[in-house]
Amino acid sequence: MDLQLDGKLALVSGSTGGIGYAIAEALVNEGAHVIVNGRTASRVGDALQKLQKAGVRGRVEGFAADLGTSDGVNQITTKFPDVEILVNNLGIFEPKPFEQIPDADWFRFFEVNVLSGVRLSRFYLPRMLERGWGRIVFISSESALQIPKEMIHYGMTKTAQLAIARGLAETTAGTNVTVNSVLPGPTESEGVEQFVEQMAAARKISRAEVEKEFFSTVRPSSLLKRFARVDEVAAMVAFVCSPLSSATNGAALRVDGGVVQAIV
Repeated sequence: MDLQLDGKLALVSGSTGGIGYAIAEALVNEGAHVIVNGRTASRVGDALQKLQKAGVRGRVEGFAADLGTSDGVNQITTKFPDVEILVNNLGIFEPKPFEQIPDADWFRFFEVNVLSGVRLSRFYLPRMLERGWGRIVFISSESALQIPKEMIHYGMTKTAQLAIARGLAETTAGTNVTVNSVLPGPTESEGVEQFVEQMAAARKISRAEVEKEFFSTVRPSSLLKRFARVDEVAAMVAFVCSPLSSATNGAALRVDGGVVQAIV
């Protein structure tokens, strides 16, 4: 399927690894001009090199900046004011008991996971509306609907993203601009892979055993019964970013492996 993304300028925040990298790769393979973002020049450079070696269709370039800060957002919006597709993927997570989460962590999670997307959308959405076309996608999580007791501060930020995306979508009525959320479930991203490997090493069991135990005890409602691949999430995001998805607006689209049991 041709997603009609040739030449579209796309920014994927936090795209040097994991789901963000897979999204950048999917978009550039559809012919988009993709800006890869990470906090350090070395990480951005490594991602660009990997993409270029893969022989992607579209154009790719990088920009190193911490988009979890207002200064980082100012830097990238100054350099690239005409972004047509914005994927708010930047995010952090950390398991921690609720009583041990200090105020500083609540503020940090909110600024990185929520305000990064708010600041970028505040800049780019009016320009998309003026141009008459645009796509904004927030990468949320199934944790937005099923708050994990071990990461309540993370779950809070993911729920906030759903509210922001839906509210912004309301401002686009009657236009060719859309704002949606995509909710991955447990995904074999860079951070999750490291966590699983550490668990396996600490308990002296295989990675496969850790994964099986995770889906039998921590996420027993999963229908997939394995970690989703990052490219499986990226495929959904690429479609939502395309002109073909024009009838999808204000939606919270699950790529959660069936973890969420509610119908709505």
